[in-house]
Amino acid sequence: MTAFSVLDLSPVPEGFEAADALKNSAGLARHAEDLGYKRYWMAEHHNMPGIASAATSVALAYVAGQTKTIRVGAGGVMLPNHAPLVIAEQFGTLATLYPGRVDLGLGRAPGTDMMAARALRRNLEASDSFPQDVLELMLYFQPSSPNQKLRAVPGEGTNVPVYILGSSLYGAQLAAQLGLPYAFASHFAPGALEQAVEIYRETYRPSEQNPRPYFILAANVFAAETDEEGAFLKSSMEQAFVNLRTGRPGKLPRPQEGYYDHLDPAGKAMLDQALAVSAVGSPAAVHGQLASFVERYRPDEVILTGQIHDQAARLRSFEIAADAMQRINASRKAA
Repeated sequence: MTAFSVLDLSPVPEGFEAADALKNSAGLARHAEDLGYKRYWMAEHHNMPGIASAATSVALAYVAGQTKTIRVGAGGVMLPNHAPLVIAEQFGTLATLYPGRVDLGLGRAPGTDMMAARALRRNLEASDSFPQDVLELMLYFQPSSPNQKLRAVPGEGTNVPVYILGSSLYGAQLAAQLGLPYAFASHFAPGALEQAVEIYRETYRPSEQNPRPYFILAANVFAAETDEEGAFLKSSMEQAFVNLRTGRPGKLPRPQEGYYDHLDPAGKAMLDQALAVSAVGSPAAVHGQLASFVERYRPDEVILTGQIHDQAARLRSFEIAADAMQRINASRKAA
């Protein structure tokens, strides 16, 4: 069976503020819980007017308090921005407040521009120590030894599950070497997807916590009652992506009829490549596209994201996607 989950950037739609985005995120998490999604993750980004999840652990505490059973976590925390001890304390606190429900996905990228990276007051070469920082962080989650001088309190003994995130071969190799689950950012950078998954599975070293490789595929979903409406909803994400790539980040734009069709060839090619792992359209179309991704990449889990301007449409999109994944799993079980 393929688990299915939610990745939320807590988008700030045009005409709204960060407070609205965070309330929408809590609403989405409650909806996902009711629909049978396994986990709800938020992503760390900085200096982006259209994303409200910069203080990821704080936002997750709010969401966890609004839900009851769904797992909550980071997808992910950009570890080069932080001291490992601080992240251990933050997520150790979450795990203490919400035991058995907290995950920690770790990324190597800064998740921002260089100006914001400097403002975060971390060494810009910190990504070079990423493997060592991951190991240090994991150690803080273990039970402390009697003579241990440096401890994460809260944190020690919580055994928060750690995941490696990536969009390149580096993350796949590191996750395999450390015996950790691996999530690939195929929702916006699918270029190395097939090679990364192959390397991860073929070179995986079993660990005590994870005896087998565990691969998470990230996919966009823009589901609606018709194909045309799904494409219309997707246009918000298309505009946001073009704006970001051209140095004009902002709030999540309102959907625009025919936006893709009026782009120049370079813009279309960029979106076609970046958003290739997307399920768009009617329930039947989304079911078929998600089934194709599951068959092709054989993920242990699919984590779905969808930056949709209207909250009601976003909730409906994730509802359609949940039904599609449940039908996919039922078909595979019957086969």
